[in-house]
Amino acid sequence: MSEPTQAFVPRFADDRLLPRNTLRSLPIALLRAREAVMSHFRPMLAAYDVTEQQWRVIRVLAEAGTLDASEVAEKAFILAPSLTRMIKSLEERGYITRSKDKEDGRRILLEVAPAGIALINAVTPSTHAIYTEIEQRYGKERVEHLIDLLEEMAMLKETSPAGREH
Repeated sequence: MSEPTQAFVPRFADDRLLPRNTLRSLPIALLRAREAVMSHFRPMLAAYDVTEQQWRVIRVLAEAGTLDASEVAEKAFILAPSLTRMIKSLEERGYITRSKDKEDGRRILLEVAPAGIALINAVTPSTHAIYTEIEQRYGKERVEHLIDLLEEMAMLKETSPAGREH
């Protein structure tokens, strides 16, 4: 008969500064919430053969108009190397157009194409249905309040030493 296994007990340099339990960790809680929400949107986007990153690019361009690639990457929260690969695919599928800036030939300008607008129009009823389901479960006011809190929290980037622009 084997002996019972003892639970792993981590040793920390200073027991007064123990890390938070992962169930109460803000970064982990945000990731859990993101995955829970996206689990509703990913199948819908997959039905239109679009990834969530591609969808963000199309949406950003539809809202903002013509942007250069670095602006799209920043607004869509996509790393530049990933966006570079994505641009080719979205352009080939007719969702976006790419052109060179007339004043700076090194600068690539992106714009949503009519097919991208058509995709948004096709997907929008499904996204509204998902939002309605979430709002029915949690209440429209609570969802709006959560979005407000998250927007406020996003400002931490601008006020933290790592997020400050010089």
